[in-house]
Amino acid sequence: MKEEGKRLKQRMKDYFIATRPWSFTMSLISVSIGTLIATEDAPILLGWYVLVCIGIVCFHATANVYNDYFDTRYQVDQPDAPTARYRPQPILAGMFTPAQLLTEAVVLNGITILIGLILSFGRSMLVFWIGLVGFLACVFYTAGPVKFKYKAWGEFFVFLMWGPLMFEGAFAVQRQALSLKAFYISIPFGILVGMVLLANNIRDIAYDSRQGIKTIGILLGSRRSIFLYAGLILAAYLYVIGMVLAGILSPWGLLVLLSLPKAISLLKSFMKKIPEAADAVTAQLNTIFGLLLIVSLLLNRMVPL
Repeated sequence: MKEEGKRLKQRMKDYFIATRPWSFTMSLISVSIGTLIATEDAPILLGWYVLVCIGIVCFHATANVYNDYFDTRYQVDQPDAPTARYRPQPILAGMFTPAQLLTEAVVLNGITILIGLILSFGRSMLVFWIGLVGFLACVFYTAGPVKFKYKAWGEFFVFLMWGPLMFEGAFAVQRQALSLKAFYISIPFGILVGMVLLANNIRDIAYDSRQGIKTIGILLGSRRSIFLYAGLILAAYLYVIGMVLAGILSPWGLLVLLSLPKAISLLKSFMKKIPEAADAVTAQLNTIFGLLLIVSLLLNRMVPL
């Protein structure tokens, strides 16, 4: 009985690890900022916010599991893939068969759809349409005839989902409307999330070329891709400064500049040698940036500037 309990516990742990839970912070930050913007002059609907958080984590988990499944199915991921050096690839690591991993993705997808329908009919049909776009982008990111990820469209769709779609979706749940302010503020954070994939693709240029897929890294080459990486970081910070000057963000928004040392450190690192965990260290930047943006919005409620 104890052995069965241990095996079950390990199995549940494997299912959890397969979702890449360390990546969920970017989704939670997106919907939290969207919610804060929506509740600047209105009370927060806490129960709906919690449901949004659960739904967005399930969505992100679904995207991650589908990604690993299709990367293996289309033989993009092999045992020598750079990503496999710092995290287990569920199928290649022997944790799951392809059918088992696909089952996990379908179950998570079902939960996501159920929560999406509750939010749509309970709050606003805007959530349904935003969710539908997100669902299609999630599935066709690596699946079907489109396969955006393998045709150098990955960064754009990551930006779209973790920027405008999540911000507007969270706003719509609270206010049953869309918001230009939420859209504007979503841009720099969406850029930084998209850069996580860009960092991954810069690191994997040689490997991805052998696999016959197209990425921005392959199309631009390593040097120009690094310049793009640097340009996007600069654009994100300049955009925030522009929003403060335009009155979209309060002066508290300049708190995000406290993350500049991390950004500069990243750039120096990339200029010398692409880090093995290039995507993970880039994700640290958007996490710090996003948390500082949340703090700035909260401070503006307590001490308006």
